Amino acid sequence: MKTIIHKATIINEGTRFEGSLLIEDEFIKRIFKDEEVPETLMNEATVIDGSGKLLIPGAIDDQVHFREPGLTHKGEIATESRAALAGGITSYMEMPNTKPQATTQAELAKKYARASEVSAVNYSFYMGATNDNLDEVLKTDPSQVCGIKVFMGSSTGNMLVDDEETLSEIFKQAPTLIATHCEDEEIIQRNTEIYRQKYGEIVPISRHPRIRSAEACYKSSSKAVELARKFGTRLHVLHISTAKEMELFDAGPVKDKKITAEVCVHHLWFEEKDYIAYGTRIKWNPAVKSAEDRQALWQALLTDKIDVIATDHAPHTLDEKSHAYFQAPSGGPLVQHALVAMLEFVSQEKLTVEKVVEKMCHAPADLFRIDRRGYIREGYYADLVLVNPDKKWTVCPENIIYKCGWSPFEGTEFSHQVSKTFVNGQLAYDRGEIKKDVRGKRLEFRV
Repeated sequence: MKTIIHKATIINEGTRFEGSLLIEDEFIKRIFKDEEVPETLMNEATVIDGSGKLLIPGAIDDQVHFREPGLTHKGEIATESRAALAGGITSYMEMPNTKPQATTQAELAKKYARASEVSAVNYSFYMGATNDNLDEVLKTDPSQVCGIKVFMGSSTGNMLVDDEETLSEIFKQAPTLIATHCEDEEIIQRNTEIYRQKYGEIVPISRHPRIRSAEACYKSSSKAVELARKFGTRLHVLHISTAKEMELFDAGPVKDKKITAEVCVHHLWFEEKDYIAYGTRIKWNPAVKSAEDRQALWQALLTDKIDVIATDHAPHTLDEKSHAYFQAPSGGPLVQHALVAMLEFVSQEKLTVEKVVEKMCHAPADLFRIDRRGYIREGYYADLVLVNPDKKWTVCPENIIYKCGWSPFEGTEFSHQVSKTFVNGQLAYDRGEIKKDVRGKRLEFRV
């Protein structure tokens, strides 16, 4: 099977050029930069006109919650991976706080088996840590599993890891990267009681960043960083949300770091004043915080203190999100719109397309040591996205693919649109049409 993407603007490794690309079976066979594609090859292959389009590597999302098993009224691996596909995300790493939780190797294996049947894009699943499953955590195969997830803050079930001895042993012995959710539980509970006394059960959503405060984030993140430095652990701190936390991280290429940071699209897009318009639709943990925090995140992203842009895609139904503050769950759907949201910032001249590709494609591949993905290179898997950079469209219920049926971006007009997405060499998404027989592969990691 041969496909040629002809005369696209290729964005890769900090450069852009007009060129063509030959896909053969699963892989990028050849890149034509300063030469024409031979006519014989054009006649042998399916040719896709890339003129006027951007060709980028498929985005890699290192933090999603696809809700399967046990929470499938919100989302499923099949539905949410198709939404990711339509959004130009060709690989994801999914979290363990499902029902049952992926805190044993047996439950983790079930998730991989299910994804092999239904996932439209490539996949990996984190092993979940608890206070009492260290033996299971240490069985994790670093060549086959993206990492170990440690909740150092509120979570579902028993996944809050707050036992000091257990935390130390996980950081000391972890066979893979550790990814942490960092919010200090004691501070959150103290703040919750303060606002409960003031408002009762009807706490305004605007108080969310005061309850899940910058102090709570920093105390927990600094503890994770301290442990990682003590034991030489590969640590990735998820969804950083505050200016204060930036002092914990160093600037520089991700490949040179053992301690790294992620920012999510919503923390770059929204700020505290937006609770007035969006209410609980933008209730996330950690909370969307102040304009000053948002600006600090941008500065850290542009100076390479922050390494990766992700989504923390976590769908809930609109009915669930419509409850009062304490009952409304945190999280929202983002995988379909994350890439175009970041490209909207390109239109606003806040960053470049090259930087978007670095933070959403190259850096996750380097950080997690993913085998042959995240770049446009000969011999790499053909995970590719063709983007129309001049196609205005508006998010509305009719074009939302998430099972939950809504998006915090409803009513937003984007200036870029994903035209085609290739997964392992197969055209899996084409101008609104999802090829339902395409399946992704399990990600593999270099050790």
